[in-house]
Amino acid sequence: MLNDPLANVMSAILNNEKVGKKTVAIKPTSNVIKKVLTIMKDLQLVGEFEEVDDGRGSHLKLNLLGNINNCGAIKPRYAVKLEDFVKFEKRYLPALGFGIIIVSTSKGIMTLEEAKKQKVGGKLLVYCY
Repeated sequence: MLNDPLANVMSAILNNEKVGKKTVAIKPTSNVIKKVLTIMKDLQLVGEFEEVDDGRGSHLKLNLLGNINNCGAIKPRYAVKLEDFVKFEKRYLPALGFGIIIVSTSKGIMTLEEAKKQKVGGKLLVYCY
């Protein structure tokens, strides 16, 4: 039984990166997981991914690039105001401007930098560097 599929995806990505594998199969999938992977793909942290339907439910096949040092889900999902973003950047990222935090806002899932530009708060989902 899976309690947090997003955390399982991030740990699977990190484990396969550390071992040196080129692909990872992600199951189960959701729209949140797909959006997080799309953001990570746009920032060139991971490669392309495709949805594979095997008759028992679909799964994602993700190509890894070897660009991730550490990543994980942020638990509990802190609701953060715009003024408090700096505190959580210091907590989860090793240096200012190094790595990303992905946030779920009222305007959709985006990086912390985009949320600052649009001046919206939200819930922290994932960190990656």
